[in-house]
Amino acid sequence: MDSPWLKRQGSQETLVSLLELDPTPMESEDDLSRQLGASTVKSQNSTSSSLGLSGSGHGAIYYLTRIQRYSSYAFTFFAGLHITNTSLIPLIYRSVPSSEPFLVMARELYQTPLTEPLLVGLPVLAHVSSGIALRLVRRHQNRKRYGEHKGSALPLPSISSSSGSNGRRRMPSPWPSFNNISVSGYLFATVFAAHVAMNRVLPLLVEGDSSNIGLQYVAHGFARHAHAHAPGLLRIQGWAAYSALLSLGVGHMVWGWAKWLGVAPPAGWKKTTFDKRMRTKRRRAWWTIQGVVVAVTGLWAAGGLGIVARAGAAEGWLGGVYDGIYSWAWQ
Repeated sequence: MDSPWLKRQGSQETLVSLLELDPTPMESEDDLSRQLGASTVKSQNSTSSSLGLSGSGHGAIYYLTRIQRYSSYAFTFFAGLHITNTSLIPLIYRSVPSSEPFLVMARELYQTPLTEPLLVGLPVLAHVSSGIALRLVRRHQNRKRYGEHKGSALPLPSISSSSGSNGRRRMPSPWPSFNNISVSGYLFATVFAAHVAMNRVLPLLVEGDSSNIGLQYVAHGFARHAHAHAPGLLRIQGWAAYSALLSLGVGHMVWGWAKWLGVAPPAGWKKTTFDKRMRTKRRRAWWTIQGVVVAVTGLWAAGGLGIVARAGAAEGWLGGVYDGIYSWAWQ
């Protein structure tokens, strides 16, 4: 006859195997409904009620996922204009002064008091904040679904296990796992904030406006930075900073759109795909998307770093204005 201890031990080991399964990132509420059935839908509805989102049959994940998706549309439009002005046109004209008028014209579309918040500011804030909120909601659901909440009969800190030197095994974290899209997004948000601070906020603080800020301002910064002896982190070359900005931004946007369009392989597909044909299909999709990332990043770098960054310092009164702005940042 089996002992109660063995039954308890077996049930706990089963629990560990369930908890070690990583939840699929960016999973929509519809996918959860299909996978987990009516009980999960009921749980999501109760969660949405506590968040004030009941009455429509959709929970918090449904709305947060759509906020994250639709906010990327506006920023993609801005990114398309930006790569055109900072890379494609300089590549065509091979000259920064000849490319500046196109940047000035494009500003009338995305740098007015109305369009800049709508195309850049609000979409970025909505995209990042909805991503953070999604992680918090999924953590709450994981704790509720697997018993990690107040009053649960299942222990949170650790359970008995035969593995390990002390016979104790900690429960896996309820936090959703990070995937490459999420990691690149948070890193890109950091370097993008630094880019905005240097090209938009800093000129406003020093000069009161940014009407003189353009491609020549970026070129002047590269030329000045190459000969500067700034202390600490400021001695890091601008080439590395802009390379990180381009690679992280393009990688996040291309892979994000591939996921929205349903062509990106699922997270962890290399470990979970055993069918040979499906594995070949997903490998081909992975390499295709990665090829698009490399091509777009190379194109953007060819104009931004190959032409603009090598144009040299500005001269005359404009060079003095740029020196004053960069000196204020590096003092």
